[in-house]
Amino acid sequence: MAGEDVPAQDRAGPVPAEQRAALARESRVRSIAKAVSWRIIGSLDTLVLSYLFTGNVLIAGSIASTETVTKTVLYYLHERGWSLIALGRA
Repeated sequence: MAGEDVPAQDRAGPVPAEQRAALARESRVRSIAKAVSWRIIGSLDTLVLSYLFTGNVLIAGSIASTETVTKTVLYYLHERGWSLIALGRA
């Protein structure tokens, strides 16, 4: 039958504007989780590169741990700032 391969939510009709707006916003918890997961990847990269450049595990660890803290805060602030901008949202 026609429409059977269309997901139920697509057959239900248009989503109200307030519901679309709620879906487009990110919660603070989601922003924090994204910041932490990205920082793990970024900090591992920094640790490896710092070790390759210095040859010293302690210096590499110091660099990676310091940038983990500062860049986590900066990323969170960046995400929250972008949540206020409508650019690219439907």
